[in-house]
Amino acid sequence: MNFKKNHIGSLLKIKVAESGIDLSRICNFIKCDESDVQKMYNAESLDTEILLKWSKLLEYDFFRIYTQHLILYAPSPRTETFDKQQKLQKSELPQFRKNIYTKEIIDFILERISTGEMTKLQVINEYKIPKTTLYKWISKY
Repeated sequence: MNFKKNHIGSLLKIKVAESGIDLSRICNFIKCDESDVQKMYNAESLDTEILLKWSKLLEYDFFRIYTQHLILYAPSPRTETFDKQQKLQKSELPQFRKNIYTKEIIDFILERISTGEMTKLQVINEYKIPKTTLYKWISKY
């Protein structure tokens, strides 16, 4: 899967087809009509409340797709500067670490290396993955 460009509607449609959930059940759960569901299938993005309902109905975390995008494509903060800013700015929001890699991310990165799309050095530079972490993945998987 390409985590760079996400078309959430097409992913919903795929998951609905896999799960075999009836359209009337979807409409009842989300509180919409069939034409609204079709519009959602064509939408590149959805409101978070609607996406949460889809995630519950289909028992799949669609938000994780966006998290994977952030892990791979969002710039990582410079450690020194980031630490100073964190000490100065206290937020009421929870703070998350960026370097939590799922199996899907690891597989995606290792596939790019094995197919020759990227070299190990390119992966390290583009995705800011520590060299030791990448080599652990290669030996483990």
